[in-house]
Amino acid sequence: MVQLVGHDKRYFIFRVETGGRLHSNRGVVEHDQLIGREWGSEVFSHLHRPFFLLIPSTDDLIRDIKRSSQIMYPKDIGFILMKMSIHPGITVVEAGTGSGGMTTVLAQAVGAEGHVYSYDVRADMQTLARRNLEKVGLAGRVTLKQRDIVEGFDEADADALFLDVPNPWDYVAQARRALKGGGFFGSIVPTTNQVSDLLVALRRQSFDFLEVCEVLIRYYKTVPARLRPTDRMVAHTGFLVFGRPVTFAEPPEAEDEGDEGDEAQPGDSDEAATGAIE
Repeated sequence: MVQLVGHDKRYFIFRVETGGRLHSNRGVVEHDQLIGREWGSEVFSHLHRPFFLLIPSTDDLIRDIKRSSQIMYPKDIGFILMKMSIHPGITVVEAGTGSGGMTTVLAQAVGAEGHVYSYDVRADMQTLARRNLEKVGLAGRVTLKQRDIVEGFDEADADALFLDVPNPWDYVAQARRALKGGGFFGSIVPTTNQVSDLLVALRRQSFDFLEVCEVLIRYYKTVPARLRPTDRMVAHTGFLVFGRPVTFAEPPEAEDEGDEGDEAQPGDSDEAATGAIE
């Protein structure tokens, strides 16, 4: 995968193939002229329009995918990866798949030894997600399952599970059964009343260490003489809810504190009074 970026920051992302061509309103770029070139170098179309040859960032890949639904914003995805400890070698379950933006990042993060299981009730969504995953070469790390998660998940002892559905509170019990003890749960919802419903459901299913937050990001204009925020800001996109499934135990019975005669008396040494361990 390569990214050609013009001086105006508009770009094209595509997979290089021998004999291939990129056709655009800025001219044709032969794939063969890109093979073997140093990253960051400048290349030109047949109309002499300039581009820089770059490796696309994960942010760029997600923004570039074909989609028929709203994708999650990179600012939210990055925070989710940190909070849910998504790293190479783990098993992650998600629902729903959507266009596959979050799925793509999860597949990248779990590495070749990890795996992502993604559920969605819509076949057209999973077809689109599969194409997007194949485009970036990550389809082998993902198993797509078309099913209503009200029936539960096939997985057990998953390291992390993320719900991106309109009513996540209806599936907390299913999520609990799919997660290993102390695993990581996360969800995103747009409104506060949805957060409240989800928190109630999480408490009922013995999730603890609950957190609710939102991620705001503000860019600045990169002009040294007039450094100030840009005119637009990516503000509220959703509330993030996190929790961990735990098992509560009965508290131990209080031990007998002994007879009153055993209490320390005035004049006793500090060692005797505190019952210090020898």
